[in-house]
Amino acid sequence: MRRRPLTWLIPALATAAAVTATVVLVPGGEGRDPDGRTAPAAHGERPAGKGKPDARDVVLAVHGGAGTALDRDKTTPEREKAYRGGLAEALKAGQKVLDKGGSSVDAVQAAVQRLEDNPLFNAGKGAVFTADAGHELDASIMRGSDLKAGAMAGVKSLRNPVAGARAVMDKSPHVLLSGEGADDFGARHGLKTVTQDYYWTQARWDALMAAKEAERGGKGGRKGSADSPAAVADAQSKGTVGAVAVDGRRDLAAATSTGGMTNKLPGRIGDSPLIGSGTYAKNSTVAASATGAGEVFIRGAATSTISNLMEFKGVGVATAAYEVIVKRLPGLGGDGGVIALAPNGEFDAPHSSPGMLHGYLTKDGKVVTKIFPDETPPNS
Repeated sequence: MRRRPLTWLIPALATAAAVTATVVLVPGGEGRDPDGRTAPAAHGERPAGKGKPDARDVVLAVHGGAGTALDRDKTTPEREKAYRGGLAEALKAGQKVLDKGGSSVDAVQAAVQRLEDNPLFNAGKGAVFTADAGHELDASIMRGSDLKAGAMAGVKSLRNPVAGARAVMDKSPHVLLSGEGADDFGARHGLKTVTQDYYWTQARWDALMAAKEAERGGKGGRKGSADSPAAVADAQSKGTVGAVAVDGRRDLAAATSTGGMTNKLPGRIGDSPLIGSGTYAKNSTVAASATGAGEVFIRGAATSTISNLMEFKGVGVATAAYEVIVKRLPGLGGDGGVIALAPNGEFDAPHSSPGMLHGYLTKDGKVVTKIFPDETPPNS
């Protein structure tokens, strides 16, 4: 009996292999086969990491900085109330806008301005000191519907730098203004101006003195000590504020504001006023505001990379934010965190620093604030 040639089997096997190897990438991270089972990672591929968002149905979120300043065992009830209250007040300011049908841009501006007026945070009233005992403030804002953005850097006389950033976006053909030109632009458009003493607070002055003493090698200046002046100054410098929101039209927006780093060189600009580093918003992906080691967030293009991972790799907001903040940026030599909000209300706040002050508002009006490291474990 003559055997039938097996050449017909080759294309059939190839087709079967192709079907077996098909993997669908879904928001949330892992590859899944057509039946919904988790597919094994390819050889040498890193695990997807975190895939579950911190919260869902979020419409507004704020942060008050990533750092180590708050310790549950050392924080008095009064101080805890002040920080939680500060975050909650910012959320309520933004909520008023959204409840009236206002835009996400108006909501993030309202929230950030409230934080800028609160001396507990390193922005506006509570801005840290530069090396020459002055104040230079930065801020940015971005609208996700058309990618319009505005920013200011190194301003010295605007009460609310985020309002200046909004003016740049709405009333100029530019994205970023700096220094004296930025201050003048804000004043010409009717924004509130102040003198440098408005920004002065005792806590920030003490942090500058501690940083100066550490530079001189004074008492308590040992590197690596959590209670050293350098560590205290570093923790205080990470009190950058920001907000992200989605409105009833599903338009996203983000804003960030900061006083920078304690004892920074005059003229230093961090990530907060840089679109794609400290702030980013795109309706199809994410609204994100970052806080932490500014130079590292600039080099890693932190917030735009989160958006790009969501757009081009197809992952969810939690996986993308985790990939950038926890996996990538520490390798560049710095830590920090981000608040990231997807248009469907999925929210995540990963951080590689020991803690990150933040809070969020859900569409049913629930307000959540998190200020202690045990409420938001790092690298999660």
